[in-house]
Amino acid sequence: MPPVEVCVFLLSLLAPGVLYAMNNIPALQEPLPILGMGMVVLGSLLILVLLTVRHKTKVDPLFYVFAEFSFTCMVGLTNALEQDGFISGFMGFYLKMGEPHLSTAYAVMMSYWEGVVHFILFLTIIHRMKSYRSLGLLWAGSSIAHQVVHIPGVVIGKYGSNIRPAFWRNVPFFLVPFWAAFLLFSRPREMPIVTADKIASEQKKSLLSRPIDLLLSLLLLGAAAFCAFRGFVVLDCPMDRCFTYIYQYEPYLKDPVGFPRVTMLVYLFYALPLLTVLVCGLNTPGCSWMLDWTVFLAGAMLQAQWCHIGASLHSRTPFTYRVPADKWRPVIGLNVLLAAAPALLALRCHASPAYFMKPVPKGQANNKKKRN
Repeated sequence: MPPVEVCVFLLSLLAPGVLYAMNNIPALQEPLPILGMGMVVLGSLLILVLLTVRHKTKVDPLFYVFAEFSFTCMVGLTNALEQDGFISGFMGFYLKMGEPHLSTAYAVMMSYWEGVVHFILFLTIIHRMKSYRSLGLLWAGSSIAHQVVHIPGVVIGKYGSNIRPAFWRNVPFFLVPFWAAFLLFSRPREMPIVTADKIASEQKKSLLSRPIDLLLSLLLLGAAAFCAFRGFVVLDCPMDRCFTYIYQYEPYLKDPVGFPRVTMLVYLFYALPLLTVLVCGLNTPGCSWMLDWTVFLAGAMLQAQWCHIGASLHSRTPFTYRVPADKWRPVIGLNVLLAAAPALLALRCHASPAYFMKPVPKGQANNKKKRN
């Protein structure tokens, strides 16, 4: 029998075929049949996945999540490719009677992220199910960021008056990543053993003697300030700078689709506090939780910024809401830095974790593993 990840990959490739069949069967193109067919397909897929691992004595419950979500990744990639004109004949029925908002620029970029990044993550995680905690947290952050913008954005945006039954299939896809994140955070963390002398030496250093950490602290504070500023902008702050920014630099923030506005509010109320906490953790020795939360936030910010930057430039966004050509460099530069800051912090924490670790007995080798 082929490896499990190969089986999941092959099952995921059924998604375009299912979509093509539904697109050519009129009886399956009404709102309720679309929702019902979606439930049947996902249920059938779960049965096939159960048969794939029936010979295993113990299966991680998150394996079934990753296998099911792999299938939806291919649905997303099919949508993105069709909206950009690379293929046709797969998603017409679903955009008309299922989720019309999936034709927006934001949804297209979201679908690319799902179909490429999430799919690769799922196959990698399934391949190494015994040790995938950090990759799982990266996905959890990315998936939660996806859903907390996607669902409210549809409801409050211009598509809120045209919500079809198929839209409510997103509810389990909203709840499951939170459950998965809870499971992953509650599991023990594996870290390399570092000698007590090494840990003590690193933790005695001030911020000024750690230039990389100093630079990261400044970068995170700048990212937090940018999140606060754009949050005020979408809340219709009357300051001249806010007015100038939204009309001359980033008019996409007032796109009626709703997604950019929700993204900025999520940044203001969730990313901003977390960025501030991470700055504190970067300056406080022994904060082992930094190794998890930096990965989680990196996944969330990379996903959100990919969608936001891509949508603000995409041809499906009306021209008046795209980033002006003469302001392209500063706007895209700031947005790229906002995405890069948490990712760079996560890389720093995992490349040299001694500053964030609790002391261990002397004499233990660096290449061994310990449970923390």
